[in-house]
Amino acid sequence: MNVKLALTALFAVAVFSCKSEKKTEKNSNESVVVAQKQPFFKISLAQWSLNEAIRNGEMNPLDFAEKAHEMGFEGIEYVSQLYTPMMETYDNDQVALDSILPKLKAKSAEFEVQNVLIMVDGEGNLAAESESERDQAVEDHKKWVDAAKYLGCHAIRVNLIGSPDREIWKNSAIDGLKKLAEYGASQNIEVTVENHGGYSSDAALLMEVINAIDMPNCGTLPDFGNFCLERENGEMWGAPCVKEYDKYKGIEELMPKALAVSAKTYDFNEAGEETSMDFTKILQTVKDAGYTGFIGVEYEGENHTPEEGIMLTKELLINTAQNLK
Repeated sequence: MNVKLALTALFAVAVFSCKSEKKTEKNSNESVVVAQKQPFFKISLAQWSLNEAIRNGEMNPLDFAEKAHEMGFEGIEYVSQLYTPMMETYDNDQVALDSILPKLKAKSAEFEVQNVLIMVDGEGNLAAESESERDQAVEDHKKWVDAAKYLGCHAIRVNLIGSPDREIWKNSAIDGLKKLAEYGASQNIEVTVENHGGYSSDAALLMEVINAIDMPNCGTLPDFGNFCLERENGEMWGAPCVKEYDKYKGIEELMPKALAVSAKTYDFNEAGEETSMDFTKILQTVKDAGYTGFIGVEYEGENHTPEEGIMLTKELLINTAQNLK
């Protein structure tokens, strides 16, 4: 699909969405009312969609809010690891964040985008078998809880990586995640877990962890695409997936405790539909769960530029929402 056409279509949808109805002239004597439903959700941009440009130096991660504003987004989702190179130039992480966060906050205010959440990576294994390792991971995540509070985000997203043993992983995940959620609660920040490989992509098992913790600020972040349970040679990332959890079943299982949602896309056909998943089925599940928060656009494909993939995903979300029950 030509991205210029996609942008034009998306702009037209945005114009309609500003009003609950619009009159168009049928002839000189009569008019017809064309109704346009507002989506049941808001749309944010996940910074990971732009990770290649940031990693190769084409884009400064401090300009994320400006980029999102230019593309018509009302919310943004930061990714902690995209600031790691910048943070490494400081003596310690806290000094680095004290320098970086005011700039991010000022940019988001200047370009009138809402800070939604921070996706936290590389801060240790919250489900590690060793309690001391888990506790260190909790401590290392706390600065991002504080960062989220400073920026006005409602949540952070964490990974639950740990023991290869299923039962040990479950018990360890309950312990580590609960400790972090307790700190999050003290700062009025939600802690969300994404299905992000390994046991965390086993939706039923992840829900056992979330339900065992049973805290209102501890929930899930269902990602439409991350349901790989096992990869070749036991790799966590990068290798081909050899065992996958049913994504439709998984999203349905995760939605009751969803505090955020990520719309992952990879490729599109000529009609603008995602080629690897049924967006109508997925969004109907999200709507039926009563979710009305932000849905983050996270394009990870190779056949479009990041900007094209982002706008095609945004258009697909808006168009699909119009046809739901």
